[in-house]
Amino acid sequence: MQVTETLNEGLKRGYTITVTAAELAAKVDEKLVEAQPEIEMKGFRKGKVPMALLKKQFGQRLLGEAMQDAVDGAMDSHFKESGDRPAMQPEVKMTNEDWKEGDDVIVSLSYEALPKIELPALDGVTLEKLVVKAEDSAVQEALENLAKSAQNFDDKDGAAENGDQVTMDFVGKIDGEAFDGGSAEDFPLVLGSGQFIPGFEEQLIGVKAGDTKDATVSFPDDYGAEHLAGKEAVFTCTIKVVKAPAEAAIDDELAKQFGAEDLASLKAQIAERLEAEYGQAARAVLKRGLLDALDKAVEFDLPPSLVDAESKQIAHQLWHDANKDNTDAHDHSHGAIERTEESDKLAVRRVKLGLLLAEVGQSAQIEVTDQEMTQAVIAQARQYPGQERAFFEFIQKNQQMQQQLRAPIFEDKVVDHILEKVSVTEKEVSKDELQKAVESLEDDAA
Repeated sequence: MQVTETLNEGLKRGYTITVTAAELAAKVDEKLVEAQPEIEMKGFRKGKVPMALLKKQFGQRLLGEAMQDAVDGAMDSHFKESGDRPAMQPEVKMTNEDWKEGDDVIVSLSYEALPKIELPALDGVTLEKLVVKAEDSAVQEALENLAKSAQNFDDKDGAAENGDQVTMDFVGKIDGEAFDGGSAEDFPLVLGSGQFIPGFEEQLIGVKAGDTKDATVSFPDDYGAEHLAGKEAVFTCTIKVVKAPAEAAIDDELAKQFGAEDLASLKAQIAERLEAEYGQAARAVLKRGLLDALDKAVEFDLPPSLVDAESKQIAHQLWHDANKDNTDAHDHSHGAIERTEESDKLAVRRVKLGLLLAEVGQSAQIEVTDQEMTQAVIAQARQYPGQERAFFEFIQKNQQMQQQLRAPIFEDKVVDHILEKVSVTEKEVSKDELQKAVESLEDDAA
């Protein structure tokens, strides 16, 4: 077997692999010898079929397998000896298309090699980590929002208005006959909430405690219960209590509604949650600073195929972001999206930093654990309530989805590894200053 270099230009590589007819025949014989002990044939005991007969019977069938094994073996040996790592799937093509048994097999191999990356010195990198403390005003604002969401109601003497809560008994009838699911007692309904079918709540505007009111409505044609869809119904409503919305007092009782022991505990929980949110935003700013520093610290050739693929993907996403109201964007009926100067610039940065972080991670033997992957899958599965099992099975069978979940975890672990090796100083700032820093990240990415 012979491997001859035909191209070595930048990261582009080309080779010709020649598998001689004798090597191929030997590979077929090897496969026949391996299979002989298990083969049975009429007139011969198991494992005693002559090789000549086996070759006549199975030789042609094994020839293709032997050819593939020989080429794969040559490629594996080449990559081990050269140390090359293909940026994308290598292109392998048989060049002697008029090949017949007894001829040598000649195959062309071409690919773009991943560049050799020298890891940058990190001891001179200095970064600033923004720190924001939860201010009393921010905690108070969050408490007030919780009080509003608690939606308490106080008894009201007057007529019900939109936003008021009425507690009532009701009986629904179609053609004078009550139907299943159309009746309830002591049912609380906030007028204007849209909890009932269209037209129902509007007819209760103006009722008072003690009133009886008939509300006539029609079920939508596409209503979930087929026996009710499109039919007119009359609901006789007996109003028991009318209440007006009232803001909840910010006290221990409010805290208990949200699972805290008292108001002080609730404030502490809010402060902790706010500072966790600030911390996530500050990490994004810190990470951008680190990536910017790494981008400036290293230079190496990039595989054009990776940059091209990344640029096309970015251009596609940028087009969708700019055409959210375009019907073509929703059904993906648009034509090909051309690369742009902006997409090329972003692609160069992403490919460069992606390769660099991968090299750092490999050098530091950083891996994503099974536990980390499981946690990522669980987090994703929560977006599909009731279908978690199906989602887990889908992920198990889909290598591409597994990689999409693994990649950001790996990147964050590599970033953490690098941050341990650079100088990071903390700077306490206000929430508004942190917000401006985050907005500048979004502007840069736009």
